[in-house]
Order: sequence, then structure tokens, then C-alpha cells
Amino acid sequence: MNSIFIGGADADGTGQPGVAQNLLLKIANRHGLIAGATGTGKTVTLQNLAQGFSDAGVPVFCADVKGDLSGICMPGSKDHKLHEKFVERANKIGLGAYDYSAAPTVFWDVFGENGHPIRTTISEMGPLLLSRLMDLTEAQEGVLNIAFEYADDNGLLLLDLKDLRKLLIHMSDKEVRDDLSKEYGNVASASLGAVQRNLLVMEREGADFFFGEPALELSDMMRTNTDGRGIVNVLDATRLINSPKLYSTFLLWLLSELFEQLPEVGDPDKPRLVFFFDEAHLLFDDAPAALMQKIEQVVRLIRSKGVGVYFVTQNPRDLPESVLAQLGNRLQHALRAYTPAERKGVRAAAQSFRENENFDTEEVITQLGVGEALVSTLDAKGAPSIVQWTVIRPPASRLGPATESERKNVQNASPVAGKYEKVIDRESAYEVLEAREAKAAKEAEELAKKEAKAQAALEKKKKKTTRRSSRRMSSLEKAGNQAARTASREIVRYVLRGIMGTFKR
Repeated sequence: MNSIFIGGADADGTGQPGVAQNLLLKIANRHGLIAGATGTGKTVTLQNLAQGFSDAGVPVFCADVKGDLSGICMPGSKDHKLHEKFVERANKIGLGAYDYSAAPTVFWDVFGENGHPIRTTISEMGPLLLSRLMDLTEAQEGVLNIAFEYADDNGLLLLDLKDLRKLLIHMSDKEVRDDLSKEYGNVASASLGAVQRNLLVMEREGADFFFGEPALELSDMMRTNTDGRGIVNVLDATRLINSPKLYSTFLLWLLSELFEQLPEVGDPDKPRLVFFFDEAHLLFDDAPAALMQKIEQVVRLIRSKGVGVYFVTQNPRDLPESVLAQLGNRLQHALRAYTPAERKGVRAAAQSFRENENFDTEEVITQLGVGEALVSTLDAKGAPSIVQWTVIRPPASRLGPATESERKNVQNASPVAGKYEKVIDRESAYEVLEAREAKAAKEAEELAKKEAKAQAALEKKKKKTTRRSSRRMSSLEKAGNQAARTASREIVRYVLRGIMGTFKR
């Protein structure tokens, strides 16, 4: 197997599909785009490609935003209301024998509710992605960078949010902050306070579930099962999507980890992993320049690691030109063109394809039915093919979500069952700083006791000195009083003698 069957294409512009459209595995790591308005069939296209890669022995990662992608773990059914239409479509596009089958699946969930918990550490996430997650300004991001540098220099492991929170509290001490400012650069108390507040907001959005240990091992996502099919890793994002920045930052972190950890493999016969990034526009919304550079670097270079990235979004204009230029395989479902801005988007989408002389691409984009797409893939030489009006093949796995009991059964039979469920809380920055503070408090208490003891001794000595002084003063006072009384008597006598005429002459 050297390709994935996408659907049947219209060869002569009559709207009748016939020519098979395939995605060559050899160039599948050249990335791709699945675009189209809501309800035009993007999710089914994603599901078909994911299962096609799996059948070819390629592991897949995809985020399930709406919950219906979970059906990939179960085979479709002849009892489904669309079964007859699926069979008719399969015959129409030359699929041949059409049967139902499931893909080997592992469910993941940041919150640990509908899949295995998936975590990373604060250190692995890094200050750039954390700054984006917390929506920090440039000055605040600088403070966060200093925090990471200080932690590295002092052997402080940053594993979870309480580690980062404790480090920030430690840095808010005036003496510590002054020392940091001298060594690493200015640490403004206002910026530090803002980082702490944004950290609190991030916690309330559920980020504390994501940070900690055991952290995800990428090898657990790059598995094949016993019959050689690639595991389809489905991230349940039905709750995560309510925190758009956490969702997009998490997926970008995962891409970055793949880029940094995987070795170079050049252009393999098939990808080592295919990564579907649904709701891709969230990745680029309000992304600062530094983050955009990171995204562009990862997309441009990760294909040499054998990883193909497929962005799924409503309109190609949701992605910057620098990223769009890297996407060689494109599947464009219908777009609406009711407003000037929408018509401009349709025109831009049409101009991104290699023109087909049999139809007007811009016009066809607005006429595509559900399950139809304009398809252009790279050929064996890496050149884009002429765009074809294509009817997408029907799915082999279930169209719709798996039940709760089915998901539980899949999760219990997972090759990583029990590995990530229990949280590990080893010694890290929080415990180290707590121990240092406790030690400092104990030393301060002992010093205070010594000072109190010395003060007590001093007071005691002072009291003794005071009592001795008091006794000496009492004797003098007595002598003075006696002299005064004597003088008084002499004066009285003198006066009396004068009055009575008894003065000596």
C-alpha cells in the first residue's frame, strides 16, 4: 500500500466522478489542509484520512472537538440510515468492495474524564508557550523567563502549577527580587504580580489538570498494533475547546515536542506520524511575533522528522501565508460567499489551486455538495496536481460518536491503560522552597530565642545595677535629711533667740 484513496474525481467537468484521487504516502509528510464551511463534510474527510493512514501502518493524532470523531474506534453498520447511500457512492467512485471496519484507537483527555490523562511539566512547556497561555505582555514574559532561568540555576524543578506559583511567591520577596534584578535584569513587582494573577486565571480554566507527572511519553502515541496498523490517538477536546488558548497551546506544545525529540529521517516511504490540527484558526488568533516564528519553524522543519501536519479549518484565510505555503496536499470543501469578505476568501482559496481548464474553480467552491471537495495532492515528484472536483469516499468506521460503554472498553484494552492515571508528586520547586522557608523560619526562631535570652540576661543585670544604685541613694538621702533637720532646728533656735532677746552680743 503506497497511497490512501480519497475519492473519485470528475475528469471531464461533467460532475460525474470517475478518476481516482489518491494521497501518496511518500509525500504525505509534506503537510496538508482540510477546509470548508460548517456541515460540508470536513470531519468525515478527516476520519477517512486518519483511518487510511492507520491501515497503512502510520500512527495518527487528532483532536475530537465535537465528540463525533470517537466513532472511528467502531466499525460502521449496515443498519445505519445512510448505508444505502454509502454503497451507492462507493460504486460511483470506483471504490470496489465496500466494507466496514474500525481503527485501533487510544483515547486521551487532558481532564482524564473520557480518556487517559495527558500531561506535561511546566519546564517542558517552557516560558514562550506559557506566556501565550497566560496572555502575558512582553515585560511580563521577561519576568517569566527570569523565573525559568533562576529555577534552572538553582536546581528547582518546575513540574506543576504549584511549583510555578511557589517560585513566583519566592521571587516577590524584596530581598530576593533585588538580587534577581542585579543578576538577571529588572524584576518589577507590578509585572510579577500580573504574572501571578494570570496564573490564577489559567488555573481556573483547568490548566492544573494538564501540568504534572507522569508526563506524556511520545513513544506511546507512535505505536502500531499487532497486525501492523497505526494507532489512532483521539484527544477528547469537547471540554478543552471551551478554553481555546489552552487547546491550541497544548497542540502546539505537542508539535514542538515531536519536533525537538524526534531524529531526522529525511523523506521516508511513509510518515512516522500524522498530526491533524482541528480548529486551526485558534492557533493563530492573536499570536505574538515570537510565537508565529515558532509555529512557522515547526511546520517548515518537522516534515524532515517524518511528521505530517494537516490543518483543519473553515477558511484557508484563517492561516497565515507563511504556513499555507507549506501545505502541499489540499482538500477544499464548500465555502459560502454571501458577503464581500466571504467572496474574497473564496477567490483566495480558488487561486491557491493549480487551475483545471474544465471548470471555474472559484465558482465550483460555492457549488460543492456535502461530501464533495476540490482536491489537489502532490505527485511523486512533489509537484501539486491539477485541482479535481472530487466525491469523498464513504467512511469505513462509524459515522457518529462511540457510546460511553464502548469508549470504556477501548480505554480498558488500551496499551497504556493504568500508566498515566495516577498522579506522581515528587520533590520539586514547591517542596524545596517550602523546606528552605521552614529551615529559615526555624533558624529565625532559634535566633529570636537567643536574642530574647540575651536580652533577658541584660535586663536582669540592669535591674541588679539599679537596685544597688537605689540603696546608695537612700543612704545619701538619709544623711541629707538629717543635715536638713539639724539646720532647721538651728535656724528655729536662732530666730527664737532673736525674738526673745537672747542673741549673743
